[in-house]
Amino acid sequence: MSQLQSLRGMVDLLPEALRRWQAVEAVAREHFQSSGFGEIRTPLLETTDLFCRGIGEATDVVGKEMYSFQDRGDRSCTLRPEGTASVVRAALQHGLLSQGAQKLWYAGPMFRYERPQAGRQRQFHQIGVEWLGAERARSDVEVIALAWDLLASLGVGGLQLELNSLGTAEDRQDYRNALVAWLEQRSEALDPDSQTRLSTNPLRILDSKNKATQALLEEAPTLADALCEASRERFAEVQRGLTALGIPFRLNPRLVRGLDYYSHTAFEITSHQLGAQATVCGGGRYDGLIGQLGGAPTPAIGWALGMERLLLVLEAAAQADAQGVAARLTAAAAPDVYVVNRGDAAERSALALARDLRASGLRVELDASGSAFGKQFKRADRSGAPWALVIGEDEAERGEVRLKALKQQAEESTVALAPVSAIVERLLTP
Repeated sequence: MSQLQSLRGMVDLLPEALRRWQAVEAVAREHFQSSGFGEIRTPLLETTDLFCRGIGEATDVVGKEMYSFQDRGDRSCTLRPEGTASVVRAALQHGLLSQGAQKLWYAGPMFRYERPQAGRQRQFHQIGVEWLGAERARSDVEVIALAWDLLASLGVGGLQLELNSLGTAEDRQDYRNALVAWLEQRSEALDPDSQTRLSTNPLRILDSKNKATQALLEEAPTLADALCEASRERFAEVQRGLTALGIPFRLNPRLVRGLDYYSHTAFEITSHQLGAQATVCGGGRYDGLIGQLGGAPTPAIGWALGMERLLLVLEAAAQADAQGVAARLTAAAAPDVYVVNRGDAAERSALALARDLRASGLRVELDASGSAFGKQFKRADRSGAPWALVIGEDEAERGEVRLKALKQQAEESTVALAPVSAIVERLLTP
């Protein structure tokens, strides 16, 4: 029988990697809580119609990448490919918007059927925020600043904010008409994917990675030319807010988001930490989505970052600066103490001691091998613990434990196994 393997693009998170993920999530949680965002958790499985209506049937996500199937009730279901539509659905279903504006954040797996590569899997993970009911330009500035500050606090280097305005639905329709007219005269010069998008989702042509198409687009009309005066002023206000906060940005008139629901501000934050520009966070305003999904017209803005890509960036940052924030974040968390023990009575005493020390808030590694003391001490050194607590049969009989410093020059001492508070005090005394 052949060995069972995970599906292609579905990656196991092993303890060493997961520890780094949890460290990132803990920093993100602190930032969100300090900014007044509450956590929300939505199901992995939703009705397919939610994403067709919310994301747009002409998008690549809906057309090519969704994991959809008929369930036993003959309902079309889809593993969520992104988080925003699910959060909006939950807010509408549970009447959250009747309680005023909602500042929400989420973290978890998403699913898209695309070619797996470094930092991009078929089951991938995102952390994101959604501010439902946020209308003013200052809310755009605030959520962008939240993303920028989070990435900076994680130690991500080479950050670059790219900014564009998609305007109102009317602005985009005017621009769409102008862009399609211009491209139809040059359709033979477009790559095959862009030729298809010309009749389905022409704005996505602006995001083409084909070099020839990008060169052609240098002469194309821009969205900025189609913005009405109110949209222009709103975008200018966002830029003034970012400048006041000291957050540098670059205007990118070709920046569009891959989902149909965006309007006005769209942005991406990239990093050169991997040696080439890599997008680690993206988002924007989506004032029409809530109404489109059956709610009252409600302004909203949000963003999401990809954990797989972010971890690659953090690992590169750690290698570049061994003393930096990213290096400390990705470093293994050493135990506070390593308990060396051998012999039946010693093992029973060690088990009780480890439990009491953990209840006192210490990280404890208990050697359960029963091997010779020499081998246990080698493992204690490799663990990175500053202290080894040693219990042999003699110590167990006397009700004692030996304290041995592993990272500094200090005399070995012996203390009673009880009370444990005396051991903790000795361990924490400089």
